[in-house]
Amino acid sequence: MARSDAHPHGHTHGPANTPCAPQDADAFLAEAETLVARRGQKMTRIRRKVLRLLLESEGPAKAYDLLANLDGEGAAKPPTIYRALDFLQETGLVHKIESLNAYVACGHTSHSHSAVFLICEECQSAEELHAVETSKALEKETEAARFHLTRAVIEVRGRCRRCAA
Repeated sequence: MARSDAHPHGHTHGPANTPCAPQDADAFLAEAETLVARRGQKMTRIRRKVLRLLLESEGPAKAYDLLANLDGEGAAKPPTIYRALDFLQETGLVHKIESLNAYVACGHTSHSHSAVFLICEECQSAEELHAVETSKALEKETEAARFHLTRAVIEVRGRCRRCAA
């Protein structure tokens, strides 16, 4: 997997694990539109709205919560939201936190990576980390097993810095 430490949406990653959430929703949506167009695909109105809802969400969002907030989007039904979420996952714009059955936007359109989430068992917050060394170790171990890694999501449970304080 290719890696880049510089991001056009304004944050960088050094050797420390740092949060990966997009900081500027409008800039990120424009970047997402460009990425999708470059791949010869289309960012439909529903896909864009779902991505915006995830960007505006204070934490991981469940599909039915997103569906309830798709006001003004016609007859949106569960398959509609799941198709949009599947598309956004395939393009790397969204990650699914399996244990929470919820989704979060990912601010790394310029490269692919394994998603590492810190999930607080007290407040249910989830923070994505850019865990460079963890991703490298996982790639090395899967290659040694002659397994072709396409995507990985690692979930770490504990207490966040706010709840631990």
